[in-house]
Amino acid sequence: MRQELQSLPKTLAEDVARNLVMVARLLDEDPEGAYGYSRVALRLASRVAAVREAAGFAAYANQKYGEALAEFRAAKRMTGNIDLWPVMADCERGLERPEKALDMAGAPEVHKLDKAGQVEMRLVAAGARRDLGQLDAAIVTLQSPELAANSVQPWTARLRYAYADALLAAGRESEAREWFAKAVEADRDGSTDASDRLAELDGVEFVDAMAGDTDEDENGRIPASDTPKADETVVETETETETETETETETETETEVEVEAQGESENDKD
Repeated sequence: MRQELQSLPKTLAEDVARNLVMVARLLDEDPEGAYGYSRVALRLASRVAAVREAAGFAAYANQKYGEALAEFRAAKRMTGNIDLWPVMADCERGLERPEKALDMAGAPEVHKLDKAGQVEMRLVAAGARRDLGQLDAAIVTLQSPELAANSVQPWTARLRYAYADALLAAGRESEAREWFAKAVEADRDGSTDASDRLAELDGVEFVDAMAGDTDEDENGRIPASDTPKADETVVETETETETETETETETETETEVEVEAQGESENDKD
């Protein structure tokens, strides 16, 4: 990317680089923010392939699949690189064109991908099969030497997870549990929620330890009668105050009536 930016004037290259750095930093945690920076970089240097690629990933993260596909295609034309082929196919899925994604999965470009790219393409193809309601075909698509391998690669956890999820969707729960467990073993950086899915299949429920000192019902909930809302407490206090005030007013009124009655009685005697 640095080499590509050398084609720009120095000051412009630095501005573009700063925006690309922010795209990379925010892409996972703040996709909208990353998208904003990508648009700035695109406005400054639309003829740089790395900028088009970054803009594509930012659009993809925000589910702007048509825009992402256009940027990926532009980057591919500029470089001739086919590494983006799987994510381009996934954009077709996002655009509700799973048949087009499957066509791309069978294209000659797939054979030019490295191992990671081919696994990614397999994941996309399986997803397209599921989009079409072809669960059994999705399961078969994921069955591969990479899935059966004992060694853990960067793609292993996601591949095992996708296979387990497809098995579960097909009603093969015991097999799904086995593969979710294998996905957990390979998921060293927590890139999937395989552990949560496994716990769900095992019927494990998590309880908030911070609520241990409170009275709870059999389902772990605090009874509503024991936890009045703040506004209810205020209303109760205001009601009590109003009642006390009314009582005091009635007492004062009774006293005034008694005093007046006594005065009239004395006047009658006179």
